[in-house]
Amino acid sequence: MLTIFTTAKPFCGHIRIIQRNALQSWKALHPEIEIILFGADEGAAEAAQEFGLRHEPRVERNEWGSKRLDYLFATAQAIARNEILCYINCDIILMQDFWRAIERVRAMHREFLMVGRRWDTDITEPLPFERRDWAEELRSRASRCGRKCTAEWIDYFAFSRGLYGPDMPPFVLRVFWDNWLVWKALDSGKPVVDASRTVMAVHQNHDYSYHPQGKAGIWSGEEAGLNGRLAGGWRHLRTIADATEVLPPEKLKRNALRHWSTAKRYARQAGRVLLNDVWHPAWFELLNLTRPLRDALRIR
Repeated sequence: MLTIFTTAKPFCGHIRIIQRNALQSWKALHPEIEIILFGADEGAAEAAQEFGLRHEPRVERNEWGSKRLDYLFATAQAIARNEILCYINCDIILMQDFWRAIERVRAMHREFLMVGRRWDTDITEPLPFERRDWAEELRSRASRCGRKCTAEWIDYFAFSRGLYGPDMPPFVLRVFWDNWLVWKALDSGKPVVDASRTVMAVHQNHDYSYHPQGKAGIWSGEEAGLNGRLAGGWRHLRTIADATEVLPPEKLKRNALRHWSTAKRYARQAGRVLLNDVWHPAWFELLNLTRPLRDALRIR
């Protein structure tokens, strides 16, 4: 059902640990998941072989040698064996709530983009994926010690094949490209679903030593400015806050359905006495039940 694609930094030091954590978490989502790792970076081929991933070493680059995002999206959509794809940064850990969210959104929409906020968390060691409770422990750790980022931070993009075509600018992985991806889906009239209330995507904190100019080079360097110009300026930039829909938590959805079922029963009882212009106790029960139902379904 799902093809995840990404590109990595060289597998060295702390970056090696967090990238291996991310890849293993995606692999654990489902036995049939397809994961494509782009790039010939140090350690990429070995990681792909170890975890049973599809490795595509060739990546087109710009004049500074940075990987081009339009090439990754075009190639992934051409070679993926599934109709739903997800580009994700290689430092993000996913858990089963992500897989369930994909299933729910796919059942609602034929074409879509699903995004969500991330949880910044300090992780410096390999996660114990051999243990059944690794995800529960990580979830508790992120909730207790992590920080849920604002809507500007977008690290995964699950979308239906064909949503992004040859008109994608030749962005590199710096800034603004993520905001453009959200704008493009909105401009194309496709639903943009915010899964932040359902999915806990854990971002493993790291430094920027992989770039010669460090954090400044990522956020305000020449390539960052070029990305902004390629995007078309601020009028073509959007965030998770601009989503057209919000995916409610699964528990909230179950409660809403339960209230709805009970409310229908009371409505039938009340309807039987309506012709006699008599206030039936069922009316009061109906009003009480629909209040939490309305609250549960008020998701925008």
